[in-house]
Amino acid sequence: MRLNQFKTYVFVYLMLFAGFNVFAQKEKAVAEIQQIMKDRNVVGLSVAVVKKGELIYSNSFGLKDIESKTLLKDDDIFRIASISKSFSATSIMQLVEAGKMSLKDDFSNLVGFKVRNPKYPQTIITLKMVLSHTSSINDSEGYFNLDAINPAKNENWAKCYNDYEPGKGYQYCNLNFNMVGAVIEKFSGERFDNYVKNHILNPLGLYGGYCVDSLDATRFATLYEFDAKANKFTSSPMAYNPRREEIKNYTLGYTTPIFSPTGGMKISATDLAKYMTMHMYKRSYNGKRIISKKSAKIMQTKLSDEENYGLALLQTSNLIEGEQMVGHTGSAYGLYSMMFFNPKEEFGIVVITNGCNPIYTNGFNDALKRTVNSLYNNLILAGK
Repeated sequence: MRLNQFKTYVFVYLMLFAGFNVFAQKEKAVAEIQQIMKDRNVVGLSVAVVKKGELIYSNSFGLKDIESKTLLKDDDIFRIASISKSFSATSIMQLVEAGKMSLKDDFSNLVGFKVRNPKYPQTIITLKMVLSHTSSINDSEGYFNLDAINPAKNENWAKCYNDYEPGKGYQYCNLNFNMVGAVIEKFSGERFDNYVKNHILNPLGLYGGYCVDSLDATRFATLYEFDAKANKFTSSPMAYNPRREEIKNYTLGYTTPIFSPTGGMKISATDLAKYMTMHMYKRSYNGKRIISKKSAKIMQTKLSDEENYGLALLQTSNLIEGEQMVGHTGSAYGLYSMMFFNPKEEFGIVVITNGCNPIYTNGFNDALKRTVNSLYNNLILAGK
């Protein structure tokens, strides 16, 4: 046998072996995920894995809708809850780059009404504080309407502030990002949902959005709240409330919470993974750059040592042992979501469920955490 021919045979054998090994690892992940779903009573689950900038795996398990027994598909979309905040922060960084505002700006001047902690009236609450949950603002008066914190609209506005000085404490706050959405409208001149679509989703080639009526409703995964005592699921139709009447009477720069900048993005796991890839590489996806490397780095840099939170992205070493991950979680209406990546190791994982028994481990939904680790062990670690 000639040497070149022998080398060819060896090469083909190695390629076939590698292909078989990848297939085996994927099948192992599938089996483990199916067991996790059984253990945690998961309705449906969509996953997507990115490695070295490429989407190497996506899959969907279980049901999109219990009543019709419709199977979940990779292109089905979910209301992803608080991962949505990163889209708002990304939008702000675009406007900062355009010179329309600064992270150091007094937030009162941006949102159009007084935002001051009455216990610390001399301390300016900056845009950066609001984006990093260090503003001392809380959700005690609600967050679906900016009247909650506007002194001219709510006599109890002072309850929206904690006892500590702005910039010197951390409390996760949804109201922060609904106000941020209003600022995006004021300084862009575009309705919030349109801004995100025109400046983030469309340039990256992604399907999704905040406005229910702009999307194909047949692709919505039904979300289910779990009743542990009754051991049953109840659908959450309000997750996709179109809010048409409110939109008819929309006030740009104020009634923005209608679209929930804090949690209202609807997108598939695979498209969310592509968006995540842009942040992982701090530049662009699919040849499209939407923010600068500097802006992406700012978003990923923690400002709170207590919670390791940056600008709508947090750092954690509690998700995958030995790996420092960056990303966000989401939970609302029975949905639970995760989007985490490791920029140094160049991999990332998205996991979304439309309903499960929400047991938590080290601060994370157990079903999602176990799924992330299965995908990491079988598709990332095994390939190193």
